Amino acid sequence: MSGHLFIVAAPSGAGKSTLVNALLQREPGISLSISHTTRGPRPGDTDGVQYHFVDRAGFEAMIARGDFIEHADVFGNYYGTSRSAVEPLLAAGRDVLLEIDWQGAEQVRRVMPGCVSIFILPPSRAELERRLRARGTDSEATIEKRLAASRNEITHAGEFDCIVVNDRFEDAVAALRSIVRAARAGQPLPAARHAALIAQLLA
Repeated sequence: MSGHLFIVAAPSGAGKSTLVNALLQREPGISLSISHTTRGPRPGDTDGVQYHFVDRAGFEAMIARGDFIEHADVFGNYYGTSRSAVEPLLAAGRDVLLEIDWQGAEQVRRVMPGCVSIFILPPSRAELERRLRARGTDSEATIEKRLAASRNEITHAGEFDCIVVNDRFEDAVAALRSIVRAARAGQPLPAARHAALIAQLLA
C-alpha cells in the first residue's frame, strides 16, 4: 500500500515551518521532503537539512531533465521538489509531507490527485505582519513585498482540501494531526473553510 502525500502551504509569516516541525515530531511515520532552492542559506541553515542549495544553472538543468514534481519561482528564487525525494518513499508505504507554496501545490495536485492539501492562515493581517517582523531576517523592502504577495497567496486558500488557522499554536497543531489521522483512516477531512477570516485578510 502506498503512503499518503500531504502538502502544506501558507503565506510568509503564517508559521508554516514551525507547525510542520511540530507535526513531524508528534505524528510518527511522516517524512519531510527537502526541497531544492537557488536562494542562499540563511544563518543556521544546513545544506540537505532545510534545503538542498543549488545554483540557478544547476536548478535549470534539473528542470530540463524533468527531475521535479513541482517547481516555482518565489521572490526571485527557484524552489522545487525532486521526484527522487518523494516517489520511492510513497512506494514503500511511507507518508511524505511537502512544505511548498500555492504554485507548487497546484502542480502536485495535477500529477498526484490523491494528495491531501492544507493551507495555513494567520489569524489577522496585523499578526501576519508582526510575525514577519519578528523573524528579523528580512529587509523592510522584503517584508513589504511579502505582505503584498500574501493577499494573492490567500486568494488560493479555497483550492486546498483543508484550511487551518494558526492562531493558538497548540490548536493549529491538533488540527493538522486530525487531518493526517483522517486521511490515514480513510475518513472525511475536516471541512471548515473560514470564509469570514479569508474575506478579512483580503480586505
